Amino acid sequence: MKSLVFLISVFVASIAADDVLVFTDSDFSTKASEHDLALIEFYAPWCGHCKKLAPEYEKAASTLKSNDPPVALAKVDCTVEKDVCSKYGVSGYPTLKIFRNGEFSEDYNGPREAGGIVKLMKSKAGPTSTLLETLEQAEKIAKSSEYAAIGFFKSLDSELGKTFQKVADAISGDLKFAHTENADIMKKFGFKDKIVLFRPKKFQSKFEDHQLEYKDDSKLHTLKNWVQENILGLCSHRTPDNADKLKKPLFVAYYDVDYVKNEKGTNYWRNRVMKVGKKLRDAGKNLYFGVSNSGEFAHEMSECGLNSQGDKPKVCAWDSRDRKFAMSEEFSMETFEKFINDVLEGKLEPYLKSEPIPDNTDVPVKTVVAKNFEEIVNDENKDVLIEFYAPWCGHCKSLAPKYEELAEALKDEKEITIAKMDATANDVSKPYDVTGFPTLYFVPKDKKDNPVKYNGGREVGDFIKYLAKEATNELSGYKRNGKKKKTEL
Repeated sequence: MKSLVFLISVFVASIAADDVLVFTDSDFSTKASEHDLALIEFYAPWCGHCKKLAPEYEKAASTLKSNDPPVALAKVDCTVEKDVCSKYGVSGYPTLKIFRNGEFSEDYNGPREAGGIVKLMKSKAGPTSTLLETLEQAEKIAKSSEYAAIGFFKSLDSELGKTFQKVADAISGDLKFAHTENADIMKKFGFKDKIVLFRPKKFQSKFEDHQLEYKDDSKLHTLKNWVQENILGLCSHRTPDNADKLKKPLFVAYYDVDYVKNEKGTNYWRNRVMKVGKKLRDAGKNLYFGVSNSGEFAHEMSECGLNSQGDKPKVCAWDSRDRKFAMSEEFSMETFEKFINDVLEGKLEPYLKSEPIPDNTDVPVKTVVAKNFEEIVNDENKDVLIEFYAPWCGHCKSLAPKYEELAEALKDEKEITIAKMDATANDVSKPYDVTGFPTLYFVPKDKKDNPVKYNGGREVGDFIKYLAKEATNELSGYKRNGKKKKTEL
């Protein structure tokens, strides 16, 4: 009986796994374009988070396969299919992205369990732009609590109408899209063959227009960029969902932001941020602003050396190089403006989270902290392999003895450094992108601004073979193929 139950469970699991499609470099474009809507996972077989996601992803695939309309779930092995993973900027595992008709639509940042995946992807199935057939429908969406882009077209088949639909397909997760061909609606609103962005009442202020009319060409990237730029406005309500969409230089005010229970109090401080922001933008300065709830972003505030004590906003800034700056003075429009100008003019020292500089004498693996990163990793006399790890990470603990063995094997190589850095205790600067642990980068001595993410095997031999091949100068103890050189007697 137990054998029968086991066989049934294996059979059911194999069916579920078959419902997850497999895409490769050679067939990605073709297969992805066969589906109106697809969720695609970019993964690595050794990734612990990917293994945890796998059964949930398979269950969701089986459910969504029979949805009306159906939603496809697929996966791409990035250790093999490197071209497509590079094309879509995959830098950590698992990375999930939503595609429509073979075109990238948006990053998936939703739940990682089957029920949540199914619910979210069902909400994205069907039309991305709502057809408005009555004046009541149009007025309701124009006055909703969310940003809305409405297309007023004599025909949706016009060039601008088709572009509008493609943009809706691509970024419908960011705001509401709707369109109409109704003459009465167009007459009432006063727009014809126009696209208009409506700001929610709660975000309206005297510092920017309440509605914006698109006046550029019908090119897809032009309209898409215009929508994405303007839904953020002069000062966005910055949340965990949209935080990564804001450009830099960025100045964020943290306080008790709450548009549900305290809209008036929230806008009291936001309007002061906006008044300063408008003054500086009108002066020709290119910068961005946001307000965030101090409770939701407590960790980020801590990363910037701030606390949430007091009634006034606390401010953290990121410059164009992604360096952090904390405003030390109490918030006022005068101190805020001065802080902004000091950041832009390079008068302030960046805030740097760092452990103390360790003694790296006579240790095979060099310990890097934020304060000695420049000295070790950006040493132009050496290639560097660096591991970004977390002390609690099981995969990092498993890698540790192999990494030590690797460093010991290469200790006599004068032009290569094996290093590690606790990415939870030290700031990691651009261009390094650490979204999971461990993350490894190879940094050639002559390409310090262009480190290469290491996605190879995790055995000592795998590392040596990779480093022997990629080293700027041939290693003294190993041939380019990774084989040890013979020692002459």
